[in-house]
Amino acid sequence: MPARDEVTSLIGIGPAAAGPNGGIAFATTHWSVLLEAQGESSAAEEALEKVCRTYWRPTYGFLRLQGIRPEEAEDLTQGFFALLLERKDLNTVRKEKGRLRSYLLVALKHFLVDERRRAMAVKRGKGERLIPLEKLRANERGDMEPTDPLTAERIYERRWASALLEEVLSRLRDEYRMAGNGALFDSLKQLLPDEPGAPSKAEIAAELGMTENAVRQAFHRFRRRYQILLREEISHTVAMPSDIEDELRHLVAVLRT
Repeated sequence: MPARDEVTSLIGIGPAAAGPNGGIAFATTHWSVLLEAQGESSAAEEALEKVCRTYWRPTYGFLRLQGIRPEEAEDLTQGFFALLLERKDLNTVRKEKGRLRSYLLVALKHFLVDERRRAMAVKRGKGERLIPLEKLRANERGDMEPTDPLTAERIYERRWASALLEEVLSRLRDEYRMAGNGALFDSLKQLLPDEPGAPSKAEIAAELGMTENAVRQAFHRFRRRYQILLREEISHTVAMPSDIEDELRHLVAVLRT
């Protein structure tokens, strides 16, 4: 785990890192899309996919840590996200004005209680596999053991943080490759705090035929863009723009634990 100052430096906490205009556009978020697109529609499916991309792994992991077998945990994960839209459960978000991360965990606990109470299958997305659970690594399917609820919630948040950062890095990778700078991205990525055995800027400069100062400037732009994309992703998961910095601080705290 990166040291505290390394994480803070990379992510960039504070208004100064929010972009040239001091903020992030807050027009369409995952929450707003979900709230307006519930029911059977292409918009609902697209909204669900956006949320699942970040939250399916934390959700599956939380269920496994409740002692649920891998196959049942996969089924429940599918059913949880499908049922959120089918029953319009997300209407309560209008009143809560909270974080999608926290809301989904509470909703998942209620869903699990209902499943156990009924002891019967619920309608799960009409048989469709909404979430790419086949991408789970073998150790994620089998190695999770039941633990106390507090630890399970902490692991849920760690997986949320990791998934969010993976999405940001994926977006940044796509931007560099579309601009024909894939090799530069691969090299600059090695300078991130959590990359083991990272080369020096001088070594990267020699490999890419750049000056060390040019590499330093390129990494500054790389890190700046990373911070902007991270805030955009976080803006999709909070109810109000004023919550972005608080959620970002929470993410840093989760990564440091």
